[in-house]
Amino acid sequence: MDALAAKPESPYRVFSRDEWARLRADTPMTLSEADIARLVSLDDPVDLKEVEQIYLPISRLLALYVEATQGLFKATRNFLGTNGAKVPYIIGIGGSVAVGKSTTSRLLQALLLRWPKTPKVDLVTTDGFLLPNAVLETEGLMHRKGFPESYDLSALLRFMSDVKAGKGRVSAPVYSHLTYDVVPGAEVVVDNPDILILEGLNVLQAGRARGAKAMPFVSDFFDFSIFIDADEKLIHDWYVERFLHLRQGAFRDPQSFFNRYASLPEEKAKELAEKLWAAINLPNLRDNIIPTRQRASLVLRKGADHRVEEVALRKL
Repeated sequence: MDALAAKPESPYRVFSRDEWARLRADTPMTLSEADIARLVSLDDPVDLKEVEQIYLPISRLLALYVEATQGLFKATRNFLGTNGAKVPYIIGIGGSVAVGKSTTSRLLQALLLRWPKTPKVDLVTTDGFLLPNAVLETEGLMHRKGFPESYDLSALLRFMSDVKAGKGRVSAPVYSHLTYDVVPGAEVVVDNPDILILEGLNVLQAGRARGAKAMPFVSDFFDFSIFIDADEKLIHDWYVERFLHLRQGAFRDPQSFFNRYASLPEEKAKELAEKLWAAINLPNLRDNIIPTRQRASLVLRKGADHRVEEVALRKL
């Protein structure tokens, strides 16, 4: 796992796939093949075996962490003699485009929802906090969409602060991958969940709000974080493959922002995908995403077939 190699001084303990799978212990499998098929994203071939070997052990680990954190909260509340609102356990999931963040987030949400006590688990993506296309166009940032400066970081930090403070009915904006823009007036409401999963490219990045001298990091609000990792060449291939498949599907919708690309010959479409990768996604990966990997609590390293080959867990 290159920079996360299992050296004595490494902050991570690295597990092979088989070693990690054994940590499932007796955690029950609560998802069916139909559930998994409904939850996985395009070109992310996760099957029942992958969930059993990789995601069930993660859910078991998170169950232990959440229980310990809730116990600490209760002990502190008793010590202070207060009756404060519960504080959600927040999990951040980051990584490049096309690497499987959405699938991982949805699978973990589904597994966590099926815990014996059925906790309330909400999922929010940072896409909704992207600046609207009109603003990006005005500020000359459309070609930087997905880069740190293309997000309304102040709004994202306010959202995270309110959720972590135990405030009820906190709203987040909604993003449409069809129109490739924030949906005016649309919102998703988070109302005192036990667990909140925040998924996005930039969740582990250190940054500043627009025009501010100093701001906290989004990851300051996390109790646990996961980074989905793979070789740069693999991510490139997955991105191009996904673009070509979308050209045959979602791009054909007349409302799609990318509808004009649906009729391109395959070779031209591939050339366009390569240009988009080289101009936007590769620089963002190298400059803003990969450098945040070592801030994660858990790193899932994928191989060519999208299967997780190694798991690195930060030492306590």
